[in-house]
Amino acid sequence: MPLDVEKVRRDFPILNTVTNGKPLVYLDSAATSQKPRQVINAVSKHYRKNNANIHRGIYKLAEEATAQYIKSKEIVAKFIGTEGYRSIIYFRSTTEAINAVARAWGDVNVGKGDHILITEMEHHSNIVPWQMLAKRKGAILDYAKLSEGKFIDHQDFISKLALKPKMVAFTHVSNVLGTINMAKEMTKLAHEAGAAVLIDAAQSVPHMPVDVRDIDADFFAFSGHKMLGPSGIGVLYGQEEVLEGMEPFHGGGDMIRSVDFQESTWNELPWKFEAGTQNIEGAIGLAAAVKYLKKLGMENVREHEKALTRYALEKLGQAGVTTYGPGIEDIERRAGVISFSMKGAHAHDIAQVLDSEGVAIRSGHHCAMPLVTKVLGEPAVPRMSFYIYNTQAEIDTAVAALGKVREVLKIGA
Repeated sequence: MPLDVEKVRRDFPILNTVTNGKPLVYLDSAATSQKPRQVINAVSKHYRKNNANIHRGIYKLAEEATAQYIKSKEIVAKFIGTEGYRSIIYFRSTTEAINAVARAWGDVNVGKGDHILITEMEHHSNIVPWQMLAKRKGAILDYAKLSEGKFIDHQDFISKLALKPKMVAFTHVSNVLGTINMAKEMTKLAHEAGAAVLIDAAQSVPHMPVDVRDIDADFFAFSGHKMLGPSGIGVLYGQEEVLEGMEPFHGGGDMIRSVDFQESTWNELPWKFEAGTQNIEGAIGLAAAVKYLKKLGMENVREHEKALTRYALEKLGQAGVTTYGPGIEDIERRAGVISFSMKGAHAHDIAQVLDSEGVAIRSGHHCAMPLVTKVLGEPAVPRMSFYIYNTQAEIDTAVAALGKVREVLKIGA
């Protein structure tokens, strides 16, 4: 069944906001999603009825909080196509999850002269940790190039795999281009080359069905706040045998089995990677977000966004703006993210004028500076991004506001 968008919108209190005298049109879900009342209520209920620290207490309240925390991991695991909570580690964000792998796995498995392979379309979160690892270990960081600024160049990717990288890390969906990468095929090729694989899934898990077992990557990282959940909760999925062989990223309470004055031994999975008091309410809110998305159906979420993206590409083309990433002919490889440019208008000016019309979009390099400045050749680009609560009417409002940009900046079509 298609999404009942008007019914969905009623679950999001913030969508009733008036900004600059206009109804809010929120087109920045790639940065962070809005939260439904089901998530807000779940977090509020935890604070009102179940607030206690996890693992440590033997009283009823603590046991209930611990059970909810573990249950959230089981819910997340099932959502991404696996079972049990041992392979689900909570960090603050996708960024921290990738940093944890670069440290806990990378420092042991990457040495001087070894290669690390990423791509030109990566978010800084999937660039900087590998740069830091390469500098620490004397390794070489390679980049798979893009073909026509849209897709990863297959032949270049194959040629870089011939260098036998120890790690291949790539985004599942570009937060600038909207490109959906062929994750399963790329993972298979990387494994055949002897590499471990990490996938930045921050822009895929919230928007489409994802099966980590089918894709078979060693690591999968994504964030709660981009999928209707609270901020400050991120997920690292790792294959259990790989996680078992890794040392902890953080040290402290609860990640230990025993501590002596000079040595410590580590807890079992996943707890050996979760030092200190965790974001308990974030985990509970994330579980509520996953339940909400499962009820909608991820196939339905994907089809809704695909329809919005097709419609937006058509309307933006008619408005005479340049869009980046796959076109309508490649809509199956395109997510609900559209970066664009208007001749004679800076990205920040476009965003400010749209804000005056109540339309919230993002402008800048979107934490993908090499892609935007070197590959696209732009200092910054405005970006629209869509989610389950957006409508074609909102896209019409945004495109109409681009006419005001031309008027304000006195530029032609």
